[in-house]
Amino acid sequence: MTEQATVHIIDDEADVRHAMELLLEGAGYRTRSYNSARAFFDSGDRAGKGCVVTDLHMPDASGIEVLTQLQQSSLNLPVVVVSGHRDIALAVHAMKKGAIDFIEKPFSAERLVEAVATAVQRAERAHGDATAPTLAMLSRREQEVLNGVLAGKSNRIIGQELEISERTVESHRASIMRKTGARNLAELVRLAAAHG
Repeated sequence: MTEQATVHIIDDEADVRHAMELLLEGAGYRTRSYNSARAFFDSGDRAGKGCVVTDLHMPDASGIEVLTQLQQSSLNLPVVVVSGHRDIALAVHAMKKGAIDFIEKPFSAERLVEAVATAVQRAERAHGDATAPTLAMLSRREQEVLNGVLAGKSNRIIGQELEISERTVESHRASIMRKTGARNLAELVRLAAAHG
């Protein structure tokens, strides 16, 4: 794993959360735990790659509601649903709502790690698919400016080479950042590197 994936664990039972944290951290993942769906959505800590492991039956919101809220937001986090109740209809409903997997409690360590690994791989593929069009959306001139930026050239040098003003280069750079969603040069370099 290059960038360590984060597994967001949502379960109202503290001992279950703790057991999953130990298990997944031992498997090389970072974990963030929440005792409710509200705590998860209020945290705002969902950057980077990873997935969600959520209990299906919780007091404030069900795992199905977590799935629904994630779909309504722009968060691209695959979800593994866990339940202590053997309910095939609910499992099918969760899968139709977009869950990657449905695991019954008690589950083996291998079963959870396998489900999380699948979810993280799905997130990585989705992240790649989501960022690819952003570079394709750049105009030919923006691509040329981007190449200059990635080569470490100043706005002045890029402007001289492309026979445009320094101010126009700055305008193109601002447009590149907006279209790609990159917040700084480091993110832009990472994005470009991920797509050759």
